[in-house]
Amino acid sequence: MFLPTVAAETSTIGDKDYVAVSFWIATAMMLASTVFFLVERNNVPEKWKTSMTVAALVTGVAWYHYTYMREHWVITGESPMVLRYIDWLITVPLQVVEFYLILAAIGVGTAIMFQRLLGASIVMLVAGYFGESGAMDSTLDLSPTVWWIIGMAGWAWILYELWAGEVGAAAESGSPGVQYGFNAMKWIVTVGWAIYPLGYMMGNDMIDGFNEGDMNILYNIADLVNKTAFGMMIWYAAKHDE
Repeated sequence: MFLPTVAAETSTIGDKDYVAVSFWIATAMMLASTVFFLVERNNVPEKWKTSMTVAALVTGVAWYHYTYMREHWVITGESPMVLRYIDWLITVPLQVVEFYLILAAIGVGTAIMFQRLLGASIVMLVAGYFGESGAMDSTLDLSPTVWWIIGMAGWAWILYELWAGEVGAAAESGSPGVQYGFNAMKWIVTVGWAIYPLGYMMGNDMIDGFNEGDMNILYNIADLVNKTAFGMMIWYAAKHDE
């Protein structure tokens, strides 16, 4: 549906290259969010400062990778799959760990919570990478659909911990600000993260009528919403907790 306008050895955007436009918008917003989170870190209660720092790291790392991903798309017309998964391998666990940091700040976070959330996020990402890259085809020969199911299992594990597991139960003892931030981020992980498996299906011929361009637009929108909104919810909860 959306195809790249390739211009060799240049980063000029084609007038109909909406994928490149989405990359540029995401890049600018990631940088703006990073600056905002770093500035506002000094204006929140002490127990929220680490969470604000991590929020800035998430968008900052994403901004750095997006500066390369946008160039990759415009110059080659190909999906920056490896760069994207490198970014996710850093930023997604950081987002998941935010739940632990919030609970640790009020004295109810435990090491086992951290390990469960981190482990589930790694399973989700590794399965997605193997499914899109085919890196394990010669060893396991699993279809993209099977890897998608494994990745969804990792996501389901995270959702269970947040909604019905020990992590969700611990949040109930927090202040109104903590509970608001936890619940807002929980909904982002539940609803916002649902965009990613849809994008995976679009780019791996699991849904007819879509291509890599459509997948990248959806991934860019998901990153923009989930990374910036995630940090904004932390900031709002911290201000509310004052």
